[in-house]
Amino acid sequence: MRNGESSLRKLIDKWLGHCGTRTVQVIEFSRTSSNRSRYIRIGGGCSDSLLAITFFRHGDGSWNVYPPRQEAPMMSTSLLAA
Repeated sequence: MRNGESSLRKLIDKWLGHCGTRTVQVIEFSRTSSNRSRYIRIGGGCSDSLLAITFFRHGDGSWNVYPPRQEAPMMSTSLLAA
């Protein structure tokens, strides 16, 4: 990704910035119960249409509209040193 492409502010402008008269507010900020990753729900839009979008924080520090992939348990066949 290019520098700053995944910043939360730029993503909010990308998704909700099409209206000149807009109000954007944080509706919810917490962690998911499954893998404890951060998320933020933003609401806003034009006077005639409202929209709420959830952004998820990924392990590399980027924000996306899709949640991070959950890591599955792994099993190894290598022997442990005694």
